[in-house]
Amino acid sequence: MKGDNDVILRLPEVLERTGLTRSTLYGLVAQGRFPRPVRLAARAVGWKHSEISAWIAALTHCGQEQ
Repeated sequence: MKGDNDVILRLPEVLERTGLTRSTLYGLVAQGRFPRPVRLAARAVGWKHSEISAWIAALTHCGQEQ
């Protein structure tokens, strides 16, 4: 699921997949530690599935090294 055909996930699905709260997610975005959302419309954003999957994989990979 990479490239231009990437699926866009909305906030509820991103929160479910990551286990984060809304405030934690946006805090991590502000810190540059979570993928930035893509603007879909004036009041709608989403995240690329591939970026969320990569973030989860990196988190999992870091945990295995400790």
